[in-house]
Amino acid sequence: MPPSARILVSAAALLAATSSAFALDAPAGPLVTTDWLETNLGDPDLRLIEVSVDPGTFERGHIEGAQNVVWHTDLVDPVQRDIADRESFEALVQKLGIDEDSTVVLYGDNNNWFAAWGAWVFDTYGIDVKLLDGGRKKWEAENLPLTTRVASVAPSEIALPERDEALRARLADVLAVAKGGREGTIVDIRSPDEYSGKVFAPEGSQELSIRAGHVPGAINVPWSTAVAEDGTFKPAEELKRIYAEKGIDGSKPTIVYCRIGERSSHTWFLLSKILGYDVKNYDGSWTEYGNSVGAPIVNVSNTVWTGK
Repeated sequence: MPPSARILVSAAALLAATSSAFALDAPAGPLVTTDWLETNLGDPDLRLIEVSVDPGTFERGHIEGAQNVVWHTDLVDPVQRDIADRESFEALVQKLGIDEDSTVVLYGDNNNWFAAWGAWVFDTYGIDVKLLDGGRKKWEAENLPLTTRVASVAPSEIALPERDEALRARLADVLAVAKGGREGTIVDIRSPDEYSGKVFAPEGSQELSIRAGHVPGAINVPWSTAVAEDGTFKPAEELKRIYAEKGIDGSKPTIVYCRIGERSSHTWFLLSKILGYDVKNYDGSWTEYGNSVGAPIVNVSNTVWTGK
């Protein structure tokens, strides 16, 4: 081999080794820590996305390199009560610069409620994402830096498949389990007061049902049961024990619901991604079920809607 050829081969080998050494070393599991994220900020393969519920949260300050996704416009169909269709979601993902080699990390406020909902929507279109364990709460508690600079990324040309409806429960699926026509477990992740029918919805909520209570046979495990004081998920073995004590061990298909589908996404994420159970998210949740004609409910508090 001529000396010039040997130089070219050596240079190519060095470039390959250098690229490998600096490739994003993403954790194998569904979560990333604040330490890992801080270390890997700026990596070209990282796509960091904030999905927060409170308007202006992102604009007031966000993690360096993060892009903003607005749950009530970017992730939903503006005409139907539905999640975004394939064409709209594909355009969003392309704008975010996500491709097949990207490591996508989502985080947000409110203990990652809507970040988890975003993770569920991404998953329905075949994009596996990770959550920042503890979300904004933990990042801010550790006094890690925020910025108001908006990240600029080159758009991608990724093509998405049609939505995977297997990750989603519909009203008919919930009724089939509730009425005993199909095997399964239904998990109500709302507060005990919502579950019992004492309140129709959390204070200040605008999305309401004219009936209070829960789906017959649903097991109440509030979403917060799974969360540590710092906003992170409790260890997997502890989560497995907590849910097993409630009769939820992954042996049956599971449906989770809340009021509009965001809190239940948090439980969907831990049961499906952390524990590996077969779980569907019922995003219609109580605002659909509680308003549906002919849908049976349990209301131990005997509350009656008076129009106020």
